[in-house]
Amino acid sequence: MKLHLIVMMCIVGLSGCTTIADMSGADSATLNATSAQSFSKMRQDAQQKGTLDTSSSTYNRINSVLVRMEPYANQINQTGQAFQWQLAVIKSDTVNAYVAPGGKVVFYTGIVNKLNLTNDEIAAVMGHEMTHALEEHSKNKLGADALTNLAVGIGKSYAGNNIGQFGSAAIDLGKQVGVGLPYSRNLETRADYGGLMLMAKAGYNPQAALTLWQKMNSLEGAGGPVFLSTHPSNGQRIEAMRKNLPAAMAIYNSRK
Repeated sequence: MKLHLIVMMCIVGLSGCTTIADMSGADSATLNATSAQSFSKMRQDAQQKGTLDTSSSTYNRINSVLVRMEPYANQINQTGQAFQWQLAVIKSDTVNAYVAPGGKVVFYTGIVNKLNLTNDEIAAVMGHEMTHALEEHSKNKLGADALTNLAVGIGKSYAGNNIGQFGSAAIDLGKQVGVGLPYSRNLETRADYGGLMLMAKAGYNPQAALTLWQKMNSLEGAGGPVFLSTHPSNGQRIEAMRKNLPAAMAIYNSRK
């Protein structure tokens, strides 16, 4: 029971999750190095398949946004590790972008072309992804997953053989809804906020974050039930961004 109590206490704190990740070997330096290797391999594979975009106008626009935002991202890097920001643009209709530890950014051309993004809207996506990397959300998520899996295992063990099929399923659902998915939603919300402020510091109009998600709404609709989603609904994102917009606009206007 003491171990169960310790686990549940650790789940409460974000910093505790990072510590668990460190203990399991997922320290910042190791994660960044592993990420760099995987990113390099991914680029090579994409190049061999002819899906790596390095010269189109879409690539040039995305890359120019990254270059412009990079020094501002580096100013707020508190990970203790210098980032080597790199970009891979993949030729695909997929409407997505993501980031790997250490500043490895991946954009699919579909997110720019299908949504007809402006440079400010590209910056909204870029700021979101950069914040994920700067706040080491991959590392935090690894720690949270480790804690969650440990807690679920302890819970099943404590219940014993009498837990039954439905009892076990309930614990697994609690793992998702109680810890796993809400934790991911929290990271997305933090990335939205940090990205809004970062794009403003780099001189991109934060109002573009609203139009970005309005375009996402038009493409995807309102989305599924937020309760069982790892991401906030587009409507929730827009509402939160409206609340944070005055602070971001103050930063943006101070540059003029």
